[in-house]
Amino acid sequence: MDSDKAEEPYLRHVEKDVLIPKLMREKSKVLCAKQVEAFTKCCQESGLLMVVKCREENAALKECLTKHYEDPVFYEECKQEYLREREEYQKTGISSKYKNQKLPASM
Repeated sequence: MDSDKAEEPYLRHVEKDVLIPKLMREKSKVLCAKQVEAFTKCCQESGLLMVVKCREENAALKECLTKHYEDPVFYEECKQEYLREREEYQKTGISSKYKNQKLPASM
């Protein structure tokens, strides 16, 4: 057995096919913020005609997002981030989403 394969952490189907891609989508939206903003603005200004009027903005947004979705280096970065978050959760029982939030005083 290859030594690199032995060290590779096990990922469940839901992690590989749902959770890591979800993280990729979230991070891609941030990386494509300019295109997201342009498309959103166009849609708000166009109303029901957005399908016709916002084709260019939609195409630019799709191109940017697809570039990240199909990038194996980006996938690996997101996978490693997910694994760090999973490990932290397993150690502490606290999700990284809630780690820096303050609890209400009534608790």
